[in-house]
Amino acid sequence: MKNIQISPSILSADFSQLGAEIKRLENGGADMIHVDVMDGHFVPNLTIGPPVIKALRKHSSLKFDVHLMISPVHQYIEAYANAGADIITIHPEATQNLRESINTIKDLKKKVGVSLNPESKIELITEFLAHIDLVLIMSVNPGFGGQKFMPEVLNKIKQLKKIQQEKNLSFDIEIDGGINFENCKIAIDAGANILVSGTTIFKSNGGDIKKNINLLKLK
Repeated sequence: MKNIQISPSILSADFSQLGAEIKRLENGGADMIHVDVMDGHFVPNLTIGPPVIKALRKHSSLKFDVHLMISPVHQYIEAYANAGADIITIHPEATQNLRESINTIKDLKKKVGVSLNPESKIELITEFLAHIDLVLIMSVNPGFGGQKFMPEVLNKIKQLKKIQQEKNLSFDIEIDGGINFENCKIAIDAGANILVSGTTIFKSNGGDIKKNINLLKLK
């Protein structure tokens, strides 16, 4: 069995007690915490900023997997790094110079993620794959939780896996959007090794987070 990691999205958590919710995720076996940052401009929703991440940081020793869906993103990278992000994921369409933004994240000693929306072509990032730590494939159009999984993006994961093997690269492949107990296997089989899930983890089986995480890992 591959080493599958689960990065629960706090977008589906109870925002009135986020600190406690993150502790529940840690106790339930989450590998990291996925934080969706939306600006109401690059995507049609508003979520949280650096002060919230900084406040949450003391509630968990897990890695904070921070997905910046904001544009222009470059000027905000340092603020999220300083707030406590461990992985900073950006969209190629949200920066004027992807190479410069990648280098900025690296200079701040954080892991670099690059995300592709369902309609974004893999060619946007192929030349950068040797320089990044994670590729996040969106399996819904970003903006809101609870959307339906788009299986057509699995071909992108298969392409990435092929490039990874041919060039002997070691980036993680993460998938986010509508991940549940029915489609997690096909995502893993396609080559994903990190699954982001919100609704399924927080709401299924009466909110039994540990059970839900294990089911997503196919345990």
